[in-house]
Amino acid sequence: MSDFKVWAPGAQKVNLVLDSGSDLSASSSNRLQLNRSEGGWWDLSLPGEDERDYAFSIDGGKLLPDPRSAWQPYGIHGPSRTLDHSKFVWHDRRWQPPPLPSAILYELHIGTFTQEGTFESAIPNLEHLVRLGITHVELMPVAEFPGTRGWGYDGVDLFSPHHGHGGPEGLKRFVDACHSKGLAVLLDVVYNHLGPDGNYLGCFGPYFTDKYSTPWGKALNLDGPGSKEVRRFFCDNARMWLRDYHFDGLRLDAVHAIYDSSAIHFLEQLAAEIEELGIETGRHFDLIAENDLNDPRVVTSVEAGGYGFDAQWNDDFHHALHTVLTGEHLGYYSDFGKLEDLAAALRNVYVYGGRESKYRQRIQGRPVLGLPAHRFVGFLQNHDQVGNRAKGERSSHLLNTRQLKIGAALILCSPFLPLLFQGEEYGASTPFLYFTDHGDPELAAAVSKGRREEFASFGWKSDDIPDPQQESSFTSSKLDWNELGQPPHEELLDWHRSLISLRRSTPALQQGSLDHLSVEFSERDSWLSLYRQSVAVICNFSPLHRTIPVRLSGQPVLSSSPTFALKEQVVELPSESVLILIADPLACG
Repeated sequence: MSDFKVWAPGAQKVNLVLDSGSDLSASSSNRLQLNRSEGGWWDLSLPGEDERDYAFSIDGGKLLPDPRSAWQPYGIHGPSRTLDHSKFVWHDRRWQPPPLPSAILYELHIGTFTQEGTFESAIPNLEHLVRLGITHVELMPVAEFPGTRGWGYDGVDLFSPHHGHGGPEGLKRFVDACHSKGLAVLLDVVYNHLGPDGNYLGCFGPYFTDKYSTPWGKALNLDGPGSKEVRRFFCDNARMWLRDYHFDGLRLDAVHAIYDSSAIHFLEQLAAEIEELGIETGRHFDLIAENDLNDPRVVTSVEAGGYGFDAQWNDDFHHALHTVLTGEHLGYYSDFGKLEDLAAALRNVYVYGGRESKYRQRIQGRPVLGLPAHRFVGFLQNHDQVGNRAKGERSSHLLNTRQLKIGAALILCSPFLPLLFQGEEYGASTPFLYFTDHGDPELAAAVSKGRREEFASFGWKSDDIPDPQQESSFTSSKLDWNELGQPPHEELLDWHRSLISLRRSTPALQQGSLDHLSVEFSERDSWLSLYRQSVAVICNFSPLHRTIPVRLSGQPVLSSSPTFALKEQVVELPSESVLILIADPLACG
């Protein structure tokens, strides 16, 4: 039997149209009426289990794809297709992901990770990640979005993997292949808004509200009339990715824009349901959040008044490190730029944990108290911090090799969960631009115009910003794997491999406690030293040779420069270099 079910509480009649063809604008007289059931649901069971294309019509209106469509083979404006998840043969029955506190995260975008841009084509490159030392692959959103190219944050069919990437079957093969190589897989999901193109949810029920607004479109109705089923929609979506596609966790985009005044916040409900799913399946799942408010309650346990997430991104650490390395101070970077800020981020997680931000013109954040540092993700690059630049410049476009090595050392020796962005490990020369493929000419023009206006605060000229709608913005963002083995890419790859190996083999670098961490620095002489029990990471940011005090008696284990000189209580470091020491066993006591 094939069961068709849809929530449309305000409808007087709901019709099912089978095998309507790829064009939903065509009229069809082959309409079957669904039966009304409790809670605003409509359903109909039909004999047969083969894959079938179908669409719904509300009160005799136009044909619409299923809000919970598992497969959109013709894209966002086409019919849905039935899918039997039980037919896929998995090979990961005994799989359990590595513990998140020991993770090395790697964010990638399927469309630009390879030239082909599909789940299938990404599988051969997984061996590269294994040799690098990655433990968790984090996919940017893959739910069906407009056209054939995009970041995925304007998805509209949230239950359907994008047809251009390879659809449900391709995604399952990718996840299965990751698990066979010992790689956990996390998925980025967007529960704060939907894209404007192909967004038909409002035709079915009160999914949206005018009570709040987001920078990207209508806010979701999570606390108003009808919100019970809206919340159910998103919780079921999260459960589906973990249950039917075997993802090991989710990263939630911009949770600060998930507005909910309910006594039990949506995020708390979601965390509880994912924990229940873990008990049901015997598998462990992780939840990671992006939170612009610097609010540690997201990763605080429910018992202590939090939402119970496992980790969240730490933009303050990125901004502090980026500005020290690049010297940029425009836009939101104006709140950062001193070694004092970087030291504060290393010691306290947030630079702005309850203090005034001049850029925001308000108090920003809340102090992190009693939480381990592995509840926070640290990075020098990610899709936002690269792709939201005028020309999609990576750190490798802004920094020299010496500076890149300092940045990598602080990311991979920090107390936070380290995250690398695709290609960062070898200093990829390709940019990562913002790109879209909207079919609506007015929407396409609005996106292109909005992109130019968005970065006025950074002082970037509008003429320097590539048009997101141009296919070249997408194709130029694809990684060039031929760069591996070439200078300086090979040198940077070896450096990242060495750092990851050091982190995974050194107990002091695996500790999440901030109690045994200290930082010393000189703003005047541009050096900073990070001490983590038996490990010292000594960084010279200056273009000049520096003599830096060392308060740990140890052996050098990794250096970005062969010309350093370690003497009693000091180290002589050449310009823009980093030295990592591990204490002698006797010195450690």
